[in-house]
Amino acid sequence: MERTKIYAFSLSLLPLMTSAGMMYSVLPIYLTELGAGKMAIGLLFTSGAAAGAASSIFFGKLADKFGRRPLILIAQVSFAVVMLLYSTIVHYIQALPLHILEGFGWAMLGVASPALITDIARRKGEALGVYNMAWNLGWVIGPAFGGCLSEFFGFRVMLRVAFLMISFGAFATLYIFRDFGDFESTNKHPSKKVS
Repeated sequence: MERTKIYAFSLSLLPLMTSAGMMYSVLPIYLTELGAGKMAIGLLFTSGAAAGAASSIFFGKLADKFGRRPLILIAQVSFAVVMLLYSTIVHYIQALPLHILEGFGWAMLGVASPALITDIARRKGEALGVYNMAWNLGWVIGPAFGGCLSEFFGFRVMLRVAFLMISFGAFATLYIFRDFGDFESTNKHPSKKVS
C-alpha cells in the first residue's frame, strides 16, 4: 500500500514535469520572438530562481504548519496558470511576473513533495528514488514533445497543451490524496510513523 501511494503520487506529478521540460526547452526561442535579447532572457530566468531561493524556507515553514498537500496542489495550480498566461503574452517583459510566480511554485513543490514522500515512506531513500525517477522521466519526454508541438503547431498551442496536462495532473493528485488518509497531523510530530 505504501509503495502504491508513492508511485501514484509521483506519477501524478509526471504531467507537470513533462510540461516543464516542454516549456524550458523552447522558452528562450519563444522569448526571443517576443523581443527579448540574451541579457533579458538571462535576467528573466534569474528572477524566477531568485524568487524560489528567497521563498523556500518560508514555504517549508508553511508545509510544516499547514501540511504538505495544500502546497503541492497550489504549486500545480500556479504552474497551470503560468502556462496559460504564457500563451497569451505579446511582449517579453510580461513574462517577468510569470517567472516570479513560477519560482514560487518550484519552491512550494521542492519543499512539500519530498517532505510528503518521507512522511509516508519507511524506505525513504527508495521512495525518493521513485519520485526522482518520475521527475527525470518528465524531462526525458518533455523537450522532444514540446519541440515537436512548437515546430508543427506553434509555441502558444504547446503552452496550452501544457496547461491542460498540468490541470489533469492536479486533479489526479487531488484524487490520489483521498487515499492517503489523515497524516497531516503527523507532519508536526516526526516521531510518529505513518502506515
